[in-house]
Amino acid sequence: MSRVKGKVALVTGAARGQGRSHCVTLASEGADIIAIDNCADVAGVAYAGGTKEDLEETARLVEALGGRVVSRVADVRDYAALKSAVGEGVAEFGRLDIVCANAGIITQPTPTLLMEESDWRVVLDINLTGVWLTCKSAIPYIIESGQGGSVILISSLAGLRGHPNIANYVAAKHGLVGLTRTLALELAPQMIRVNSVHPTQVDTPMIMNDATKKLFVPDKENPSDDEFANASQQSQAMPIPWVEVIDVSNAVVYFASDDSRFVTGVALPIDGGALLK
Repeated sequence: MSRVKGKVALVTGAARGQGRSHCVTLASEGADIIAIDNCADVAGVAYAGGTKEDLEETARLVEALGGRVVSRVADVRDYAALKSAVGEGVAEFGRLDIVCANAGIITQPTPTLLMEESDWRVVLDINLTGVWLTCKSAIPYIIESGQGGSVILISSLAGLRGHPNIANYVAAKHGLVGLTRTLALELAPQMIRVNSVHPTQVDTPMIMNDATKKLFVPDKENPSDDEFANASQQSQAMPIPWVEVIDVSNAVVYFASDDSRFVTGVALPIDGGALLK
C-alpha cells in the first residue's frame, strides 16, 4: 500500500467519478494530492457537472486515508487559472511527480454532419486542449525536480476505435494518443514516462444518464437501465456491461508507480476485450 509513497500527484476532474477514484486510490498508496475540478455545469452536456461540495468530499476522503490534499476550483480551458492552481499545490507540497489528466466531457450524441459547432468545440477544448494545458502547467515542475515522473492521460476506448454519433469525443480522445506518444519521446531523456488509459464504458455520471442510454439503445424512446446494460454488454468480449472506476484507477497507480518504470508511450485498454470485437 505504498507504491507512490512520498510522491505528489495532480488529478484534474477530481470532484467525482473517475477523478475522485484516482485521487483516493493514489492517496491509499501514499501520494499527496492536488485535486482540481471546474465544479460547474458545461453548456451542451446532458448531465450535471461536479460541485464544490463534491470536490470537498474528495478532499475529505483523501484526508481520511491520512493523505494531504490541496483542492482548487479551476477550468482546464483556462490556462491562467489552471497554472495558478497547480502552482499553489506545488508550493504547498514542494514537488510534483505524477500528473493524471482526467477531466473530460461528452455532449449529446449527434450524427457528425448535424453536430453543432459549439458542441464540437467544447469537447475538443476540454478533452484535448485542456489536457495539453494541464501538461503545459504541470510537467515543468516534474522536470524541475530532476527525479523523473509519470504523466497519465485518461483517454477512452473511443481513442482507439471509431464510434458513430460522437465524432467530437472520438476525435479528441484519438488526439490524446498522439499527444501521449509525442510527449513520451520529448520527455524520455528526463525519465518522465507518458502513457494513456483507454476505458470502455465506466460506471460514472458521464455514462449513467439518459443521453448515453439512448446512444446505446437508439430504437427505444426511454431505454430502461436493464436495456442499457444489455446493449452495453454486447460491446464487450467479457460478459460485463461496463467497468468500475477502481479498474481505471488501478491502471493509473500502475503507471504512476515504479512498477512501470520503463513503460512509456503505451495506450492501455481497460475494456473487457471490447477492442477485440
